[in-house]
Amino acid sequence: MKSIQEDIKNQQFKPVYLLFGEEAYLRQQYKQKLLDALMPEEDTMNYSRYEGKGIEPREIIDLAETMPFFADRRVILLEDTGFFKNKCEELAEYFKQLPDYLCMIFVESEVDKRGKMYKAAKAAGRVTEFAVQNIQTLTRWVLQMLGREGKRITQRDMELFLTKTGTDMGNIRMELEKLLVYTMGREIVSSADIEAVCTTQTSNKIFDMVRAVTERNQKKALDLYNDLLTLKEPPMRILFLLAKQFNQLMITKEMSEKGYGQPEIASQLGVPPFVVRNYFQIVKRYRLSQLRQAVEDFTEAEELVKTGRLGDVLSVELLIVEYSSGE
Repeated sequence: MKSIQEDIKNQQFKPVYLLFGEEAYLRQQYKQKLLDALMPEEDTMNYSRYEGKGIEPREIIDLAETMPFFADRRVILLEDTGFFKNKCEELAEYFKQLPDYLCMIFVESEVDKRGKMYKAAKAAGRVTEFAVQNIQTLTRWVLQMLGREGKRITQRDMELFLTKTGTDMGNIRMELEKLLVYTMGREIVSSADIEAVCTTQTSNKIFDMVRAVTERNQKKALDLYNDLLTLKEPPMRILFLLAKQFNQLMITKEMSEKGYGQPEIASQLGVPPFVVRNYFQIVKRYRLSQLRQAVEDFTEAEELVKTGRLGDVLSVELLIVEYSSGE
């Protein structure tokens, strides 16, 4: 990202930019930064945009070979083409001889780093991966946006906010805008504000359901499950996320019994430390053997559904009932 910023600052651009990675918000932000820097807003003659699979490489090459019309450069934006996931020999070869007036920007969801297109783009220009940002980076980002609006928030309430939003920056931005409107005229953003307006992501609803199960609150667990079904969440996805949560609880229990602290466990699981703090409260209620059995049961349930021996909705419900029964 710093390299792209330097290119924009110095007005020295590469002929090829490949923007990819899990963080869609950053991909779009840097795409727009490049476009704003490369093209005058009124210049539609020398800017072309393509999106989706099925684009003919020859058409792109023919356009790229067309000299810009009364301008210094021609810009071609290509989004989610699949060129970097599937073979595209013709375009990869063309990257070796790009005209100096050309700038091609690829914005891709999926990329094969072993493929010729990826290697050719890396050799010809600049490749930037936008990964999911860590919790420290996200916290600083949110604090900066709150600070610009003259607002403050405690560390604990920041953790609550990020627990609800997850790590997707686009979702964080949207939920923060709701908070800013809701707290207009007030300096402090409180937990009550967050609970009032912020939407809990599905994966976090799953965690709430797991907590209800571990607290032997069967009614709440089943109510949360029905809420997820009402939101059109596929039962198999719920089962997968439940299995993932219990697997993380099992690893937390294993590592804590070996003397590892919250930071090491958070690093191993790839979750924020405050999530592990919540896990610590849950695993106190379980023996390690019970958590291992739970993971096995979730895996077996998935197999029963896949082979048609059990319905998907019923399989998850049976597991919730079994593990929240209070026995």
